[in-house]
Amino acid sequence: MKAYSTLSDVELTDLLMSGDQGAFTEIYTRYKWVLFLHALKRLGDREQAKDIVQELFTTLWDRRTELDLRSHLSGYLYAAIRNRVIKIFTHQRVVTGYIASLGTAIHEDDCITDHKVRQSSLAALIEKEINELPEKMREVFVLSRKHHLSNKEIALKLSIKESTVKRQVSNALKILRTKLGLFVWLMLLLRIF
Repeated sequence: MKAYSTLSDVELTDLLMSGDQGAFTEIYTRYKWVLFLHALKRLGDREQAKDIVQELFTTLWDRRTELDLRSHLSGYLYAAIRNRVIKIFTHQRVVTGYIASLGTAIHEDDCITDHKVRQSSLAALIEKEINELPEKMREVFVLSRKHHLSNKEIALKLSIKESTVKRQVSNALKILRTKLGLFVWLMLLLRIF
């Protein structure tokens, strides 16, 4: 039986590359804690640190015949841990950015959709109430608010007095204010609708 603990890194690496499990176990025992502490210091997360050390040693065993580690086993192991830590940070940054952009997009879509639904509902409600106005009043009101004609233009078009147009629009606004509430009435008054 070999005393692996007395062997140098170079000797352990040679044995590892030939498939010696005892050499692998000695490398693992020799470096697992220092690599774990190195990863933990960078990551601040014990489970992530344990995972990347475990992943490193799994890769080391799986790729033992492909690696050229003859002189600097410790340097290779530290560099491999550092690269895995960098990969985790890069991945976290990408995920965080993606989540942030997704959250913003979802929020914007919700706001836009909600706004459109409310706008459609409000427009339908206003249209319904306008349609319930008396016929002549509705005609005058539509020309005023939807077609943006002046009282004088409406009076000429309908062959009625300008004062009648003014009274019809005023009466229509009073009726709609009562039925629809102050906010919608202000919209109609300001010709926002």
